[in-house]
Amino acid sequence: MARRVFRIGAGLLCVLILAGGAGFLWLRTSPYWAGITLFSEANRVENFRAMDQVFPSRDIVAGSDPWLLAVERRPLPESYQFAGQRRSVAAFLDTTVTTGLLVLKDGVIVHEEYRLGADATSRFTSWSMAKSVLSALVGIALEEGYIESLEDPLDRYLPALARSGYAGVTIEEALTMSSGVAFDEDYNNPMSDVNRLFFTLAAGTPMDDTIADLPRMRPPGTYNDYISSDSIALGLMLEAATGLPNERYLETRLWDPMGAEDDAYWNTGRTGPVLPFCCLNATLRDYARLGLLFLEGGAREGVQIVPRDWVERSTRPSAPRLEPGENPASFWTFGYGYHWWIPEDPQEEFLAIGIWGQYIYVDRTRAVVIVKTSADYDFDVRDHESVAVFRAIAASLDRQSK
Repeated sequence: MARRVFRIGAGLLCVLILAGGAGFLWLRTSPYWAGITLFSEANRVENFRAMDQVFPSRDIVAGSDPWLLAVERRPLPESYQFAGQRRSVAAFLDTTVTTGLLVLKDGVIVHEEYRLGADATSRFTSWSMAKSVLSALVGIALEEGYIESLEDPLDRYLPALARSGYAGVTIEEALTMSSGVAFDEDYNNPMSDVNRLFFTLAAGTPMDDTIADLPRMRPPGTYNDYISSDSIALGLMLEAATGLPNERYLETRLWDPMGAEDDAYWNTGRTGPVLPFCCLNATLRDYARLGLLFLEGGAREGVQIVPRDWVERSTRPSAPRLEPGENPASFWTFGYGYHWWIPEDPQEEFLAIGIWGQYIYVDRTRAVVIVKTSADYDFDVRDHESVAVFRAIAASLDRQSK
């Protein structure tokens, strides 16, 4: 009897092992695998510069007239001050798993380095830095008359949103992450809305379906709460307003006129449009050109590309809930513009920020642009320290110029 039970148990175990193996093989070749392995320690450095191998993408073609950047190498400071301590810049770059760092001073490349297998041809993923690019496109569309007013409700352009938590939410409220819509942006929770979003997009769920059922948790325009669904709504609105896919609008209104040197690409889900909340992929130099364009008030060598007043409006807080510092009407201590960040104790600076340590930092006063790409697991607690490093670099370069 015992032998019979053992044989039955062994047989069931074999069946389970075979079933598990078959399930793993199916999962390994399924569209869900990209979402499962996207942030794994073994893969993320490579994934972040080869996102066209992870998700589908659409090309953004560079023009024939690149914005030329002179090169004049200068040393970075050896240290910076943070949390009452003097710390090493080199150690910070190592600790934060830096993959690329480029610094412009007065439009000149003064520092450029690549790490962990990257080089000048690598297309680094932006993560949420793409939100700042989306903001620029909204400003251009407003100037061109595709959008009548920032006070227009999103559902004027996307009627399906009238049945969601976005009913009546204005374009400006979405630009300032103040929609009041419930969306969990917690990357540490595997079941959060933002993490499940990557799985559903990999499986082919349309983006408009991902936001159509989101409920409202508070009145719009009352609280600054960073949620990627606001950027999705804006991106879908922009395509509806212009009649152009966002990648073509970026290519013709910004990428080519700005003088991007290299082609870029923008990821999509398994189906549908590009992901407006993330996943633009470009070289360090072209990210630096974006920063330089905003440093120059939206103009390239005197030719206006992004409206000057939009650059000013989008990089400064426009309401008390968006002011930097301890703020009961905001989820965080950084201030917010139109999809751009303003650090605490602002010194005429603003940033585009992406998860895992992606930055475009612009210092108006010192005419410095810094681009940093990373694969930093502890990115959530690094933003203040990163700003301290960027400020130290900018101040050092400013002293060298005097």
